Amino acid sequence: MPVDDTAGSGRTVRRIAAVTAVTTAAATFLAWYGNRHDFFDLRIYMSAMRWWNEGNPLYDYRQPDPVQGELYFTYPPFTALLLRPFAWLPLGATFAIFSLLTLVAVAVTTWWLVGPAADRRDLPRWFVAGLAVPLVLVIEPSRETLAFGQINMLLIVLILADLLFAVPRGSRWAGVGVGLATALKLFPGIFIVFLLVTRRWRAALVASVTAAVATLLSAAVTPGDSWRFWTHELWATDRVGRLDYTANQSLLGMLSRFTAPEAANRVLWIVLVLAVTGFGLWRAARAVSAGVDPIAGLTLAGLVGALISPISWSHHLFWLVPAMIVLVDAALPVPGGGGSRWRPGYLVAAGVVFAASVYGVVSFPVWGNDPVPTSSVGEFLLRNLFVLVSLLLLVGLPVRRHGGTLGW
Repeated sequence: MPVDDTAGSGRTVRRIAAVTAVTTAAATFLAWYGNRHDFFDLRIYMSAMRWWNEGNPLYDYRQPDPVQGELYFTYPPFTALLLRPFAWLPLGATFAIFSLLTLVAVAVTTWWLVGPAADRRDLPRWFVAGLAVPLVLVIEPSRETLAFGQINMLLIVLILADLLFAVPRGSRWAGVGVGLATALKLFPGIFIVFLLVTRRWRAALVASVTAAVATLLSAAVTPGDSWRFWTHELWATDRVGRLDYTANQSLLGMLSRFTAPEAANRVLWIVLVLAVTGFGLWRAARAVSAGVDPIAGLTLAGLVGALISPISWSHHLFWLVPAMIVLVDAALPVPGGGGSRWRPGYLVAAGVVFAASVYGVVSFPVWGNDPVPTSSVGEFLLRNLFVLVSLLLLVGLPVRRHGGTLGW
């Protein structure tokens, strides 16, 4: 008896049409928005690499900037060694390579993140990822990463490959990705702490050893620059940028915008850092111990890292992406599972986070270059939008337990 697959074919056509429509809308928006930073950060990296290749001390490189005063190369020596070969390429080729790698990284990590939610609902991964990838690309963290020529998404690939696959499977390589990411850019070190609080002792050890070995290898190749970075430049936060600048969406950035041009109260900052770290990692550990997929736990850890870092530029806020995926996953019913009813509140929350992420903190508002304090409630909300959203997510991000039920 022949099988009538008309319904299935029609469903596939509708899904392709939906993916095409979302992709077209996102591409139109991105084309309108344009590359407003013209690979600004990547140009600094390449200028610093050429300066270094000419025999100058790496961390002596500087260039004037109307917002920050002066800009420097601020990454660890291990990152510099990996960037150095690009100095011999034409700038256009470097821009194309970094843009392509970032786009591939967004596609791959989004596929990883939406996969479990799609599988629970028996939806094709290509369809769910096809809808999600364009939406991820239009939010400010992604736009800024591409426009500045940042390396953020390459680090995210290392972190997620480790925490979503290697660590849960008990692989002998578990921890290597987090360790390499930490050696490249210190922020991912929060995930070594995450591994410790979730009692992944071996993975935490492997991550620590990997970061140490990569750092020691770079010190063996460039001892002078390594010594200077770890003993001096690492602690000079003014090299990275102005703390009060609106793009700095960390707790210290928020406090600095209250007191600019004066420095924020560091004692208050430390108290907030301890409170956020303790609470956020406690929730992250509970998410893992609840027997769920690891996305909620690593998202909470990533939000903690962004909040407690002295400087977290808006393009560092990738963790809003898995947070939105967790919220949508919690909102939609799972046929035949424990979560068989709609939870529209979580869907509304995901929409609010997405709208805030598209609008951003520096894409559309014009705040000026002068260090001035926050002067109104509205300005406080807009200048600290990602800080406030991250704090709310730290408290309210749902955790899916065994059987599909949700808990706090």
